[in-house]
Parts: sequence; structure tokens; C-alpha cells
Amino acid sequence: MKKYLQFLVMASLLLTLGINAKAQHPAQLPPLDSSPMDMAYFPSMYPYLVRVKGEPGTLVARVVYSRPQKKDREIFGKLVEYGKVWRLGANEATEIEFFQPVTIGNKSIPKGRYTLYAIPTEKTWTMILNKDTDIWGAYKYDEKKDVVRVDIPVTSRDTVAESFTMLFEKSDTGANLNMYWDKTAASLPIKFSVKK
Repeated sequence: MKKYLQFLVMASLLLTLGINAKAQHPAQLPPLDSSPMDMAYFPSMYPYLVRVKGEPGTLVARVVYSRPQKKDREIFGKLVEYGKVWRLGANEATEIEFFQPVTIGNKSIPKGRYTLYAIPTEKTWTMILNKDTDIWGAYKYDEKKDVVRVDIPVTSRDTVAESFTMLFEKSDTGANLNMYWDKTAASLPIKFSVKK
């Protein structure tokens, strides 16, 4: 009888483990996203250079965004409509996090996490920093939660950026958040105390 009870306990345990394993490992994995998520840091490659290699540096900003592809489409003025709020990428709205206070335009921005939108036109983009985070697209964009709006010029490039790309570049007053897609480029100046 004792062996029979041990057998029942062991069988029910194995059955439970099998059911849990099946629930944790679905039979079909989701397909690869056509607009993969990416991340850019300032200073560039911060986790590797500072945390792994031990180089000096203080994390100032990080942007998390999705990278839609051009795929032979007309981007600005067509896919991304002029004069309308754009999520600045694809899927979830782009988020930027500051790890120290910064200045955008003439506005002091406290450290924290924000959503970054743009209203593109042919010659300028209105960049919007908004308090609402964890947003899909710009469908629930709420202008009342804007922290700052600043207009930046748009330039044209000779080469095509197939994927929407964002990266930080050091400047004399802090860093520029550079954005590229198709033959369009724009740059958002971010001022902060630069450590020498």
C-alpha cells in the first residue's frame, strides 16, 4: 500500500510538472516583429563601456523605440503624415528616460521617464515630451500632459536610412538626439552639465 501511495504521489507530481511546462512553453512562438525594438544610450554603449569595461561615465539618457523599415514606401508626407502627431517609430510610442535634470528648448526637465512624439512637416518637426508613458502609438496622446514642445529643423541626406534610427551624439552643451529615416534627418538638442 505504501509503494502504491508513493507511486500515486510521484505520478501526480510528474503530471503537474508536465502541465506547467506545457503552459510555460507554447507550441508556437510569435513571429519576429517587422519593426524591432531598439535602445540608444548617452553616453553611447553605456552598459558595455562603463559597467563591463570599467571606463568612467555617468548615464544621462536612454531612448527606447521601435525601428520601422522603409520597404520602398514614401515615408514623410505619406506613411508618416505631415501635421499629425507621430509616435516617433512604430508600435509603442518612443520613450526617453533622463537620469539627471536636462534642458530642452528653454525648459528644465526633471529626471524621469517620458514619451517622445513628433509632429513632422516638410521643414521642421515639433518634438513633444509628454508625461504619459506605456502608450501604444499616438492614439491616446493627451496634449494636456505635454512637458515641452520644441521645433527642430529637418535636413535632407544623400543616403537612405532603410530603418528608422535614433542615436545620441555628444555636443558642447550636452548631447543631440539624432533621428534618421529615408533621406530625412532631424536632431533634438538636449542640454545638461557635461562632465569633463
